[in-house]
Amino acid sequence: MQSVLNFFTHIWLAVVDMMATWSPSSRAKAAKVVAWLFWHVVPKRRKVALTNLRLCFPDWSEEKREQVAKQCFFRLARAALDHSVLWKGSAEAVRDFVRFDEGVIERITSEENRPLIVIAPHFAGLDASGIALNLYVRGVSLYQRQTNPVWDKAAYDGRKRFSDPILIAKGTHHDLRPVIRAMREGFPFYYLPDMDHGRRNCIFVPFFGIPAATLPMASRLAKLTKAKVLMLVAEMTENGYQVHASELWENFPTDDYEADTLRVTQELEGWIKQFPDQYMWTHRRFKTRPEGEPSLYQ
Repeated sequence: MQSVLNFFTHIWLAVVDMMATWSPSSRAKAAKVVAWLFWHVVPKRRKVALTNLRLCFPDWSEEKREQVAKQCFFRLARAALDHSVLWKGSAEAVRDFVRFDEGVIERITSEENRPLIVIAPHFAGLDASGIALNLYVRGVSLYQRQTNPVWDKAAYDGRKRFSDPILIAKGTHHDLRPVIRAMREGFPFYYLPDMDHGRRNCIFVPFFGIPAATLPMASRLAKLTKAKVLMLVAEMTENGYQVHASELWENFPTDDYEADTLRVTQELEGWIKQFPDQYMWTHRRFKTRPEGEPSLYQ
């Protein structure tokens, strides 16, 4: 079975590589086909996305939730095909494809803003901003090893293209010592805050009013390293990506890591409301429930 999966992964990667020279509009057309197939062939992810949207936007009509979910599938499909540019395009092509708002690069590359935590939630442009940021600064981030070795190598090599960023594989116990060492050496930490990692080390904070298991890592790490913090979001546009970022956060961290973690979530909610169809609703964000509460994905 693994050999079959590897074979089809090689084919998929070859198709993606071929699209490096395609126009953004051509990749978008292909993404519409991929998204349609994904919507109809993978009902489990369709159900997860619609469930998340019902929970987070109860005032929306079912028609609107389905429309946003379908557009989300398109965004994720296009992001997958856009890896052709991110993984194979020249530095100039990537720089032109992924643009940063005025002042963002200066904010992140400034030696005065060290140590620094760049909080980057799971929007469709997550990889685009991460890879493009390496054109300007060498950083450190955690990455999740993929079960498919072919895809794992492609994703790893793609992220290592520029500036040789420090990639630390996630472990089961969230050992942050390598991250702390890198931050103290002056490398900004590109941190993804919004995944459900289970009950261990997590606290429950409301995400659109629903208790969600969340690692209080940003608060604890900022307090431990005396790091400055900002949030960064890549908006998918018609011709590429536009990367936005907050100013450096004031009064963060505090002595209350639960309040800090709630702030991270509330900041994320604000960005989601701006780009609701670009957030990764296919993830089971509410998988882990407080003791005694039933699953929300039945």
